[in-house]
Amino acid sequence: MSRFRHLISIDDLSKDDIEYILKKADEFLEIAIKKKKLNLLEGKVLANLFYEPSTRTRMSFEVAMKRLGGDVINMGSVEATSIAKGESLADTIRVVENYADCIVLRHYREGAARFAAEISEVPIINAGDGAGQHPTQTLLDLYTIKRESKLERLKIALIGDLKYSRTIHSLVKALSLFNAEIYLVSPPSLRLPEDLMESAKCVETDLKQAIEEADVLYVTRIQKERFPDEEEYRKVAGSYKITAEMLRNSKAIVMHPLPRVDEISYDVDNLKNAIYFKQAFYGVPVRMAILSEVMG
Repeated sequence: MSRFRHLISIDDLSKDDIEYILKKADEFLEIAIKKKKLNLLEGKVLANLFYEPSTRTRMSFEVAMKRLGGDVINMGSVEATSIAKGESLADTIRVVENYADCIVLRHYREGAARFAAEISEVPIINAGDGAGQHPTQTLLDLYTIKRESKLERLKIALIGDLKYSRTIHSLVKALSLFNAEIYLVSPPSLRLPEDLMESAKCVETDLKQAIEEADVLYVTRIQKERFPDEEEYRKVAGSYKITAEMLRNSKAIVMHPLPRVDEISYDVDNLKNAIYFKQAFYGVPVRMAILSEVMG
């Protein structure tokens, strides 16, 4: 029996659930690396409903489903669907659940995935809901940390947009289960929300100390699309930039959920501790684990 029917928030998972998924991802890793195919989900169909742009999340879900022997249907651009005619999210979910065995939903409105799960007859996987949460990104981040560093007694620096980043919000909640020591580096206007800060071992610091102390540097872009006021965005754009010179004496691995803008210099790409592209790949075995759990 499945441990969970829907995956909406990292809050829905216990530490044991997370460790179970990470272990399951290990079982699928070789399949992903060698680009093999299993027939585990043969005859099943996954529907990707993305109301916001995506590259890695959408494509890695597609690859994961196909590696498991299933098929994928994509909604395509919002402008080319009935959503542009005014169709509600509820009606879209009720239609698509007739075509698919599982729905991956990315939506601009926080809480949209939870709402979809309440009305859907098939599993809903949250692929990001506004500034809310992004649980599958968190699981692949934890998997990356587990394989490339350590999860227990971890020191991690979260750098950039800590206020609007749904990736950061989910990650902080998950890291609290592993008693991680979290360094926060952000402009004052993009501080981590107080409720999240209180839920984990968080210390606000500067970039220099974070680089010196942390095992992991988790860098995020300043998200222009999340700002209600463009002038406020311009005030903080380009606040931080990690360069190879800054990391000269650091052994910390560098992660980023991508896409990046200018917060990580391209000269960092050649460093052995820059693992953000490998991090993106790890999304395949992790999402294979998730899909096999909700549909297998």
